[in-house]
Amino acid sequence: MVLGVLFTVHCAGYAQFLRTSYFMEGTHYRQQLNPALAPGRGYLNLPVIGTFNASVNSSTLGYQDVMDIIDNTEGGDFFKSDAFINKLDNLNNLNVNLSTDILSAGWYKGKNFWSFNIGLRNDIGASIPKGMFEFMREMDGLSADNNLERLSNINQKVGHQSLEINSYAEVGVGLARNITERLTVGARVKALLGVGNLKLDINNITVNSNLSGYNTGDLNDLNGRAEIRVDATLENSSKLIELSEDDGVIDEIEFGTFGLAGYGLGIDLGASYKLMDKLTLSASLLDLGFMKWSKNNTSVAKATANQSYDLTNSSDRYEFVDKVASGEVLNFDMLNMTLDKSAQKDRSTSLTSTLVLGAEYELLGDLLAVGALYTGRFAKPETLNELTLSANIRPKNNLNLALSYSLWQGSGKTFGVAAKLGPIFVGTDYMFFGKDTKNLNAYIGFSLPLNKQKPVE
Repeated sequence: MVLGVLFTVHCAGYAQFLRTSYFMEGTHYRQQLNPALAPGRGYLNLPVIGTFNASVNSSTLGYQDVMDIIDNTEGGDFFKSDAFINKLDNLNNLNVNLSTDILSAGWYKGKNFWSFNIGLRNDIGASIPKGMFEFMREMDGLSADNNLERLSNINQKVGHQSLEINSYAEVGVGLARNITERLTVGARVKALLGVGNLKLDINNITVNSNLSGYNTGDLNDLNGRAEIRVDATLENSSKLIELSEDDGVIDEIEFGTFGLAGYGLGIDLGASYKLMDKLTLSASLLDLGFMKWSKNNTSVAKATANQSYDLTNSSDRYEFVDKVASGEVLNFDMLNMTLDKSAQKDRSTSLTSTLVLGAEYELLGDLLAVGALYTGRFAKPETLNELTLSANIRPKNNLNLALSYSLWQGSGKTFGVAAKLGPIFVGTDYMFFGKDTKNLNAYIGFSLPLNKQKPVE
């Protein structure tokens, strides 16, 4: 199915932060959430293995459901289960975010903390209607040799399906500075190199049939009319993915060559203020910016016409049966999309921005801290809001431990843990609780220590 193909193609891309690390003073990873939160000393992340973060968030689908959708092959039957269908909402949202730093470093120079990074980022957002799986279930097992009665009276409609993938490389420079003993500000400017952007919107797929002659069990005796109506648009800006045509109709996605298809600019802004001796408030805005995709690397395909079939005609009869009997809503034969060269133009897309608000209270002379963190990630198709509570033990700069609990995204099954042990850092906001886990992420990092922060004079 097309959805599985697109996920498979782009999941090689790369999310961006770990909430549980936010109040861990000895880690530099928290700067990904707020550029003002400089660590106690500089660092050097080793190439490739320095950091890697992956997260999956779903409104209704569990981990195993997502894997079944992505890995669905001919003969897959996960959608036949009543338990699977009954857990779905009318519209089901899925977000996959991946990130890695190829090279990154941070160091103190005077009162300033400077940082530099080269990384890869990928944001994937999908909205999957319940009707898509109901259609797959209804059409499952149909063929020219059986179930002709089911073919005779089809009335299926699938709408509001969307998929957007944004992949880019990032070259960033950051600066954090103590303005006063209580106020610290920070910013990161990022040059963005576009790998690819793909946006698929399916407003409507309708399949209707009104046929007679099915009682004989012979496909050749079917009479009547059927139609498939599609309203969909596919915008692709990438050198890696190419839309292949056959007789003017998109028939498959092919792999091209790796290269840049656009450019952009992003900025992160943050601040931290010590309101009281033990209470610190902080805030940041991340990924404010845009990507611009070039006309030469952009293709637009559309499907707006009705496909009508007169089943007194042998070729129409077999063509209609072949299209619907697969049970796949998202296949190129069903979509019948054609390239629209008049719509080919430069495209602009916005980054997936995030608002961060934090409050931290110190206990036992800074040995222990408790904190509350709000993040609102303005993802598509729906904003991901989360409130995370954490307890942090930080006896030394090279030894930090944290436990967290997130209230909103995971239906109460959202415990997190993070640990910094010398150069090694590992953590998760959402621990794995079996195949029904709706939110899952993991973060791993390895860095070498550099110079310490000098005391403020």
